[in-house]
Amino acid sequence: MKVFTAYVELDMETGLYVGIVPGIPGAHTQGATLDELQQNLKEVLELCLEDYEGPGESLPKFVGLQQIEVAV
Repeated sequence: MKVFTAYVELDMETGLYVGIVPGIPGAHTQGATLDELQQNLKEVLELCLEDYEGPGESLPKFVGLQQIEVAV
């Protein structure tokens, strides 16, 4: 069993939650609720990992988040 960290945001245009698992190609989805998003992310991760051919040790490891302030 491996735990992954997802980046989640609310798409204000559609009202849907969008989730992305950094470092895993194709691991992104959306859901109307956070519970639905979590279930969808689990399913897409399982599909992505079925196709993954590298060793498990080479999967990305979550380090953290950084907030960058810029003038707009």
